[in-house]
Amino acid sequence: MQTSKDECRVNEKIKAREVRCIGPDGNQLGVISRNEALALAQENELDLVEVSPNADPPVCRIMDYGKYKYQKSKRDSGKQKQKGAVVKEVKFRPKIDVHDYNFKRDHVERFLKKGAKVRVTIMFRGREMAHTEKGREILDKVADEMSEIAKIDRQPLLEGRNMFMILSPK
Repeated sequence: MQTSKDECRVNEKIKAREVRCIGPDGNQLGVISRNEALALAQENELDLVEVSPNADPPVCRIMDYGKYKYQKSKRDSGKQKQKGAVVKEVKFRPKIDVHDYNFKRDHVERFLKKGAKVRVTIMFRGREMAHTEKGREILDKVADEMSEIAKIDRQPLLEGRNMFMILSPK
């Protein structure tokens, strides 16, 4: 069992009598006693680090533990800074009024300026399905008005009773 979640046992903290040892160059040295492995590590001025404590016998590697911890922290910090792409959705209707259209278009613009992708959806009900071209016109109008700050990731597509397109910031 390891001392903490991310910490490995190092040098004298390794409890096993025998360990499968991996040298500083990556070659396997075989199953040797813990004391022999510690002597080899001290000879190379490195640390003996338990990399697989659950194996039988545990696997230990001769390496510079400080350098290993530093590289691991750098790798992990890069993962923390990544964030997934945010996709906002704005829904329109085919019979939308001018004011409502402008209001929702402003939302699309605001989301794009903040760096989010926007899924613009036209929802059809009942007999509106016979006039999908009106929904297409609205999507084309939104795309045309946002052409300065956005590009079309996915062209308008009719899927069931909804038609949508995806815009992403330039």
